[in-house]
Amino acid sequence: MAYNQLKYRKNFGLLIAFVILVSVLFGVAMFSARSMIANFIETEFNNRKVEVFDRSIQPFHEFFNDKIPEISYYQGYLDSVKAASYVNDVIRKYTFLDRVLFYDIAITNADSIPAGIKYNHLHLYPKSITSFHLDENNRLIAQRPESTQTHTYVDDFNTMVLKFVGFLDRVNESTSMSNDDIYRVFYTLNPGKVTYMNIPRISDLLLYKHMMSVPDTTVLTYDQDMFIFLIDPSKIKIKNVALNLYEKIEVLPIVSGSVSDQRFYLQTELPLPGALSDYKLQYTSSEGFINQEINRRFWPVSLGISAVYLILIFIAYLIYRNATINSRLFQLQYDFINNLTHEFKTPVSVIKIAGNNIQSNEKLSVEEQRMYGKILDQEADKLNSLMNKLLSFAQIENKSIKPNKEEVEVEVFCEPIFEAVRLKYPDLNFSYVIDVQNNMMVDTTLLLSVFQNLIDNAYKYSEPDRKFLHIEVQQNKKNFVIKFKDRGIGINKKEFNSIFKKFYRVKNQFNQQGSIGLGLAFCKEIVDFMGGEIKVDSVPEKGTTFTLLLPLGPKRTI
Repeated sequence: MAYNQLKYRKNFGLLIAFVILVSVLFGVAMFSARSMIANFIETEFNNRKVEVFDRSIQPFHEFFNDKIPEISYYQGYLDSVKAASYVNDVIRKYTFLDRVLFYDIAITNADSIPAGIKYNHLHLYPKSITSFHLDENNRLIAQRPESTQTHTYVDDFNTMVLKFVGFLDRVNESTSMSNDDIYRVFYTLNPGKVTYMNIPRISDLLLYKHMMSVPDTTVLTYDQDMFIFLIDPSKIKIKNVALNLYEKIEVLPIVSGSVSDQRFYLQTELPLPGALSDYKLQYTSSEGFINQEINRRFWPVSLGISAVYLILIFIAYLIYRNATINSRLFQLQYDFINNLTHEFKTPVSVIKIAGNNIQSNEKLSVEEQRMYGKILDQEADKLNSLMNKLLSFAQIENKSIKPNKEEVEVEVFCEPIFEAVRLKYPDLNFSYVIDVQNNMMVDTTLLLSVFQNLIDNAYKYSEPDRKFLHIEVQQNKKNFVIKFKDRGIGINKKEFNSIFKKFYRVKNQFNQQGSIGLGLAFCKEIVDFMGGEIKVDSVPEKGTTFTLLLPLGPKRTI
């Protein structure tokens, strides 16, 4: 009952609760992190479409804002050859241009014209129409369009001319054309088409206005150019600057539906502007494709969360190990106190009994006096030896003393010990071999304690019919090698690392009582203290060999 009360209390419930809590938080953190990354990617999917859009239609903006205005550099004096050179440049550079129509327009005040538009006294009509396109061999083909094709674009010509003559009505000497005027008068944007008339000088516009409003017998004729650029938006090159987000980007008609039964995980679209307005950019990504990107971004985050989780689990393990070690240490200390009490109690009891017998017996014979004196002396020696061992162990462990090394011949040191073994254990089958050339430089008192402990263990942990001990003292180039070989009960290999620890006792029938678990720990401390090493090799039920390695002393002189 007292033992249970003193038992070390290990509350692993809190530790288990901590591990469960950390594991739950780990799962929640992983799930939340992946969900946040998925939401972030979805937001990025919807936001970065503008970047792809801008990069993809950048060539169209370049064509519309920079390349088309180059026509006005010719001031209306383009002929079919120069027009072909210009068209050849743009139609090869911009793949979305499908065909270009060049109108060589005449502006005149003549009364009769073959076709075109007449407004007051001003007449505008196309002298020639040339169609340009690339054939299958990527050659530029220039030809006059068929009449059916010409009629198709009559409205474009009429619209542009009507805007032009309408603008002439408002022109005066103070007129300056703004960008808005230019785009409103000289550009016409229709789905799939951009119509452009080159921009005359203000002086030319005033002249045209005069020709339109004042009849004159002198017939004047001027040239003016107009282009109709036919655009195929499906030929726009998509520049996917977010390959990790958009699995497929297509240019589709604005009214088109899904042409596939496949359901995309994410899908968005943007309508194209101006002459491309009948089409849109459609961005689609399947669930598998998006999951790849989610996993790619989630991987480093999961590693970080896992690292934190593993650190916390490792801390929990350290707490568990510390509690286990403390429990084991508490048990060892408790056993040590019990055994030490028993070790002290036995000689104290004997001394007390002997003292009581001496006190109660009025007349003691000489033989009885000698007997009681011998008993008291032996028990006092036991107590003194035990106290000295504990004190020496503490001093060596705390390094509060220094080894008192002295040079001694091996035979001189060993032979008295071996003679004492034969006297102390007459039933022990004992033998030894000494084969050395050097003297030892050791603390003889401490080394004697090691010899006595190992010899006593060899005798104590052997069956009555197997009490055997052989000691070999040899040397190699660096060390004295001292081996203690017995045929005792042996030690399990799993306990090799534990038998040299304080308070540790091998569980066997010889250790039920009377051992405090300091013998081998004391030996190891002494050997380490003298700069040596102790090893063990054992086979259960066959025997054990302890090996001491001690540094060589000076070479013996003969």
